[in-house]
Amino acid sequence: MKALSYNAFTLKIIAVVAMIMNHIAIGLQPVLPPWLHLVFFAVGGATYVIMAFFVVEGYRHTSNLGKYIGRLLIFGLIAQAFHPTVLGTTSMVGGPIFLNIMFTITLSLLVLLAYDKIKIRPLFWLLFLVACAAAMFMDLIFMAVLGTLLYHIIKKESRRRTLPGVITGIFYLVLGATGLFGVLSIEAMQAAGMYQEAQVLIEQLGGYSMMAYLRAAPTFAIGAFLGAILIRNFNGERGLRAKWLFYVAYPVHLAVIAAIMVALGISAFNLFGFFTF
Repeated sequence: MKALSYNAFTLKIIAVVAMIMNHIAIGLQPVLPPWLHLVFFAVGGATYVIMAFFVVEGYRHTSNLGKYIGRLLIFGLIAQAFHPTVLGTTSMVGGPIFLNIMFTITLSLLVLLAYDKIKIRPLFWLLFLVACAAAMFMDLIFMAVLGTLLYHIIKKESRRRTLPGVITGIFYLVLGATGLFGVLSIEAMQAAGMYQEAQVLIEQLGGYSMMAYLRAAPTFAIGAFLGAILIRNFNGERGLRAKWLFYVAYPVHLAVIAAIMVALGISAFNLFGFFTF
């Protein structure tokens, strides 16, 4: 039986579609059937596993790293106008400052550059910890930075293709299981008649939308493991050129989902996380 293989264009299309499905699951959760919410949320785990691999490929082959980062920051700034409306509930630190994935990718690229340029390894790892702390204010938190670095430093190609995605999946499985345990604990309190205490905890978590997010969180690992399988079967070919695909799709799909959320009354429009309309 002939093994499946995928070129870069196909994998990037899969990553973009998975990203859109995940963001629909988060933003439109109140109007989605529970089973569809879980499916859409789960596939999103493949997105950054795939994109992290190609971030490293881009870093290794770009002729101008400064322009690469500049594009990320420009489109990241545009996307940030809509990001808090759609993804604000995923913040791990709370507050209005929660930057989108374009900033996470930028930070990851700076970590790769530091790894190659700083020969004093203790100094690099200290800076890496600082970067991980900064990533807590960004989409996918520090695991995105670590996953990208693993794609860069693992030498054996078969391991490089597989191990970062597997590690990412395990991390989100454990993190998601922790969140799910919290949800189940709150539901157990409600079943025991402790409604007031449970409501306080729900409000502290961020409401019922966050409860739904935490209930789905372990499924994110499924997408990450799928991403590892897909990258394992990357055939090394470029396929169709798609330089601007992710750049354009990212802010556009967030704007569309935000507009739908406002139209359906799911959320007010939260501009940059500071101005609500």
